[in-house]
Amino acid sequence: MSLTLKHMRYFIAAAETGQVSHAAMELNISQSAVTTGIQSLEASLGARLLTRSATGVSVTPQGARFLSRAKAIISAVEEATRSPLGEETQVSGRLRLGLTYTVAGYFMARHYAAFRRIYPGIMLELSEQPRAAIENALVSGGLDLAVMLTSNLANVGDLASETLFRSRRRLWLPSDHHLLSKTQITLADVAREPYVMLTVDEASRTAGRYWDHYGLVPEVVFSTSSVEAVRSMVAAGMGVTILSDMVYRPWSLEGQRIEQRQTVEPVPSMDVGLTWPNAIPLSASAQVFRNFITTALGSGS
Repeated sequence: MSLTLKHMRYFIAAAETGQVSHAAMELNISQSAVTTGIQSLEASLGARLLTRSATGVSVTPQGARFLSRAKAIISAVEEATRSPLGEETQVSGRLRLGLTYTVAGYFMARHYAAFRRIYPGIMLELSEQPRAAIENALVSGGLDLAVMLTSNLANVGDLASETLFRSRRRLWLPSDHHLLSKTQITLADVAREPYVMLTVDEASRTAGRYWDHYGLVPEVVFSTSSVEAVRSMVAAGMGVTILSDMVYRPWSLEGQRIEQRQTVEPVPSMDVGLTWPNAIPLSASAQVFRNFITTALGSGS
């Protein structure tokens, strides 16, 4: 098993925050992904890097030594992306980038800031639109590239796509919910509970596909386009929901706890990626952005 930049980032975040949960929030991924990544890193190195306790994690002596090396490696990679490596950093022009709602709210901000800092010659024009509008604009030439939910992509004939990462969908429950006492939770269990349905970015349509697949219908008590409304309602005990790890936070705006569990039946992931028109070659600016975002996410590393 080889070392990866992604797993090093997981380890650094956990070591610096002292909490796997805090590292997960900082990295915008699930706690289980952080835990699994650190375990893979420890297996690759043949050394225990962190000790776990009820209050969090702490760095072992071997972990402390590796931490300084890992930070140096990550710093070197980040510096390489900032330093002139050839003509790419000298590219100038305009990039019209479409974003769907979830990508705009829960993914893009930090990458936008880094891209503008590294490539000041490229004018990045962001446009939040529904999936169908983005697909039409890409085909018609109104957009050059899009970061969107590739798992929702419909026009696969005219558009090419590249998935950057997959965000697992899991059940969200209030901290005192009776299903938390079960060792296994099925979708049939969930279907018997009041359900809060998110509608933005075609979330209800996506949910309908896997509910239909299992021959079940959730008992929807409220539908909303607001992720924060879903979060607050679940935390308050109004109902449960199934949403992706990318938008999960363990606390509502009111400070109430939200728990996550995986269902017995597999639920499709929410995939985030790049989409562009097949008929038009990527512009130099679009290719620079594609290279940047795949490097930033550690693709292939």
